[in-house]
Parts: sequence; structure tokens; C-alpha cells
Amino acid sequence: MNEFDQVVTLISLSMGVAWASGLNLYAAILVLGIGGATGNVELPPALQMLQDPMVIMAAGLMYAVEFFADKTPGVDTAWDSLHTFIRIPAGAMLAAGSVGDVTPALQVAAGILGGSLTSVTHAAKASSRVLINTSPEPFTNWTASVMEDVAVIGGLWAALNHPVLFLVLLVLFILLLIWMLPKLWRGAMIVLRKLGQWLGVVDKSLPPEDLSATTDTVGQLQKLQQLKQSGALTQEEFEIAKAKVLGSDKLSPAAEEPR
Repeated sequence: MNEFDQVVTLISLSMGVAWASGLNLYAAILVLGIGGATGNVELPPALQMLQDPMVIMAAGLMYAVEFFADKTPGVDTAWDSLHTFIRIPAGAMLAAGSVGDVTPALQVAAGILGGSLTSVTHAAKASSRVLINTSPEPFTNWTASVMEDVAVIGGLWAALNHPVLFLVLLVLFILLLIWMLPKLWRGAMIVLRKLGQWLGVVDKSLPPEDLSATTDTVGQLQKLQQLKQSGALTQEEFEIAKAKVLGSDKLSPAAEEPR
């Protein structure tokens, strides 16, 4: 293997484990650990601890727990929220360890890039699950969870065996995330606000931000438009708040002055 191929393979493995950790950390550890223990995968020195039987058993136990938690509506969102503090640092450490015995600066760079990739992958997974949970039936949760598990296994296989193909697909995935994440975030915020209204912690009659600081009608309408675009207001809530703003403008002293 020439130097260029080695560099591509290292980058592919580093970003592959980071990407997979954002979807299912324990599945990623299992794939690498079992692959290394059986001799099908040659892990870098810093990741050879993953093929230790104790690590494989611990990852297998947590994967079994996540297998059921990830397929239960509502529980999957709570599980994703908890794993915000687990997947991202673990993805960064795995990415840093994947580059092997190199300079510390390169390991730090790999950790930064890997942690960033893990975070956006985790954010896409978590926000999409919030939207999926609006469906009353569990089949969409099951389908999404199984597809994520298959994607982790297939993605790591491609990263290890076809690094150039994986990196091309990863670039396409990142471009898709750039387009999707704002929409997923707005949708998730609407769902969470509706949940807050149902629980009684969010006032249904008022916008989530006070508009009284903005005295002119145009400014209030612009603020409402920003709230709708951010996902803080649904279209229906936007129309109701807009009508209130326009109605109050008609009753303002300026509007009542004779012409």
C-alpha cells in the first residue's frame, strides 16, 4: 500500500468511526472490536483495546439495551438526549485513536473533526426521532432504528474496505445534512413546544418571546417571522399572533387620530 492509500485509509477510518458513533456508538465499537478480535480488521494501536473481550462484552450489553430503547417511541428521544454527553466525546476519542501512532497535533485535529462529525450526525438522528415520534404507531421507529444499525455496519465496512467510496458518500451525506438540519431543527422545536403546551409549561396564547419591546408594527411582524422560521411558532400560531399585532395597530392612538 503506497503512502497516498495509507492516508486515505486513515482518514476514512477516522471519519467512519466518528460518523457511526453519532448513529449508534455501541454498534460501532462492536463492529470494530469483533472485526479486530477475529482478525478481519487490523486496528490501529490506539484502538486495539476495542478487541479486548471485556470491551466487546460491555459494548454488546449496551447495544442490547439500546436495541430496545431505540425502538420505543419517546424512550428513544430520552436515550438520545442522554447520549449527547456520551456519543460526541466518544466519537472524538475514537477518531483521534484511528489515525494511529502519529504526531499529537494530527490526533488533536482528527479528534476535533471527528467530534464535529459525530455531533452533527447525532443531531440529525435525535431531531429526526422527535419528528418520527409524532406518529402514533411504533413501526416508523422500528424501521428507522434498524436502518441506522444497518447503516453503521455497512458504513464501517465501506470505510475499511472501500475508503474512497466511503469518503465520497460521506461528503454527499454532509451536504445533505447542511440542507436538512435547519428543517429538522425547526420541526423538532415545533414538536417540543407543542409538548410543552400539553404539559402546561408553555403558554398557548402567547408567542414564546415578548414582542412588547418592539413598538412598531413592522418590527413586531419581522420578529414573528423570525420566530416562525426558527420553529418557535407554527403557521397557525404565526397567523394568530400576526392578527393580534395588526389588530392592536388598528386600535393604537396613531391609528385613531383624525385625518
